[in-house]
Amino acid sequence: MELYKEIEKSIIKKYRKDIWAKFVHSVIDYELIEVNDKIMVCISGGKDSFLMAKCLEELKRHGKFPFTLFYVVMNPGYNEENLNLIKENAKKLNLDIQIFDSPIFSIANNTSKNPCYLCARMRRGYLYSKAKELGCNKIALGHHFDDVIETTLLSVFYGSELKTMMPKLCSDNFPGLELIRPLYLVRENSIIAWAKSNNLKFLNCACKFTEKSNQVENLSKRREIKDLIKKLKETNPNIDYNIFKSLDNINLDCVLGYKKDGVYKSFLSDYALKKEKHFKSDNK
Repeated sequence: MELYKEIEKSIIKKYRKDIWAKFVHSVIDYELIEVNDKIMVCISGGKDSFLMAKCLEELKRHGKFPFTLFYVVMNPGYNEENLNLIKENAKKLNLDIQIFDSPIFSIANNTSKNPCYLCARMRRGYLYSKAKELGCNKIALGHHFDDVIETTLLSVFYGSELKTMMPKLCSDNFPGLELIRPLYLVRENSIIAWAKSNNLKFLNCACKFTEKSNQVENLSKRREIKDLIKKLKETNPNIDYNIFKSLDNINLDCVLGYKKDGVYKSFLSDYALKKEKHFKSDNK
């Protein structure tokens, strides 16, 4: 059996519970794919996006309705070694990728501002533009369950607000385009196990900024959050799941305030009415 078929089989068989079933649940539960969708699958070169591409390919092959996939790699300025690794992995996985160039690294690495923030914003813009060019109505990114939890805690600890990474969202700047995250319920350790079991080596961060300083990852806020969750799981193995479920179980009667469509509402705005009803009921 050819290598790519063995890899495909491992997703369906060996990792059916930990990867395939959770991928399918993500797609169904959050209504990520619809009939005749044209989806640009964004492959960064990492384990997550390559696995996502194979899962979507499998779903397209055996799904109940038609949709179209375009496997796209944006080259922000990878060195030759990293770009070749992406091409080699695409060949191993039997994925027909399209590669297009962008000047992101050269711009982000020569700024006095936060290069990671600038890089992320520019990446999104180039990807949306490419999707429009291809006539797509959706772009798929490889964020997974752990990304969701880490992003949530980052927003609480460093952003002073409770928000999370959504399974899908509409683009504000590119009308008619949606972003979807098909690996939303898949845990990172399952993806790592899948890659190792198939002897696959993928890119981590190929950014030139991190090449200059190998301390960046260790000092990053995301690494700090990842280590914190790992520590908390030692005493509460379900801590990450509980954080995730809390985002789907918010009690608005027990929060100080919230925003809806950019408008803030304090608990005080309804409190007087509730108090009046309470005393009326008490006096009966």
